Amino acid sequence: MKTNKALLSTIGVILIALILVFGVSGDSKDKLLHEGTAMYFPNAVDFAGEITPLQITDVKERLDRELLINANLHATTVLIIKRANRAFPVIEPILQKYNVPDDFKYLAVIESGLTNAVSGAGAKGVWQFMPDTAKEKGMEVNDIVDERYHLEKATEAACKYLLSAKEKFGSWTLAAASYNGGMTGVGKKIEEQKVSNYYDLALTEETSRYVFRILALKEIMRNPAKYGFSIFSSDLYSQIPSKKIEIDSSIIDLADFAKTQGINYKILKIHNPWLRDKKLLNPTKKKYEIEIPLSGY
Repeated sequence: MKTNKALLSTIGVILIALILVFGVSGDSKDKLLHEGTAMYFPNAVDFAGEITPLQITDVKERLDRELLINANLHATTVLIIKRANRAFPVIEPILQKYNVPDDFKYLAVIESGLTNAVSGAGAKGVWQFMPDTAKEKGMEVNDIVDERYHLEKATEAACKYLLSAKEKFGSWTLAAASYNGGMTGVGKKIEEQKVSNYYDLALTEETSRYVFRILALKEIMRNPAKYGFSIFSSDLYSQIPSKKIEIDSSIIDLADFAKTQGINYKILKIHNPWLRDKKLLNPTKKKYEIEIPLSGY
């Protein structure tokens, strides 16, 4: 019986191999052979419903570059996929509230890897706002409070920017590109080159790659197994249940305050990274919401 099972298994493997080699031709065979590896390439992609013209040679090659890079940045990409399970449930309803396409959550991915990153130029947070832009969009930025580190408020600010960019350019793809290249910069390139499609524009190296990086992370994160990533639901970082308490006065010592909430200073700062000092001075009686975890500490 064992011999028969082994024989049948061997025959099955041979048949599959024969089908792959002789029964499928051209691109379809290549796709089957590449599936489950970093070499996989999709038949079609889009950003926010706007089709990427893969029939254009340079467009296809630019996407291929970003797919290969990110599929081979194994540890980095795995960490992003794990973090997304915690960050996306915060980002997605805000995008929906502002009628900004869900695909823009992948813009946050390429900006920061879903961490509170700090750039050399001074951009901070998951959405990488510069101080002046953050203030223009209604965020508080100072030595005590920096709402660029507040995921909900930063996402709302990003939505406001993207809606303005969409209104200016008439395209979500160009709106995404302008998040990197600036509305003025992208607008100038459109005027100079007399085209109005992102994929027809000659842009700076960074902005030229920008949307393709978004497309690549979207494709890999939605279909990780096709690119060789074996990730189980139990591997993902789960959301931590929490409560929010409203504060409208100063907190002289955040470590003491944390203890009154049954946690320590470290846990308080992990859940409220927008608190940038050891105290919260609030002479104007502004209302702040402080997140207190209910487990996980």
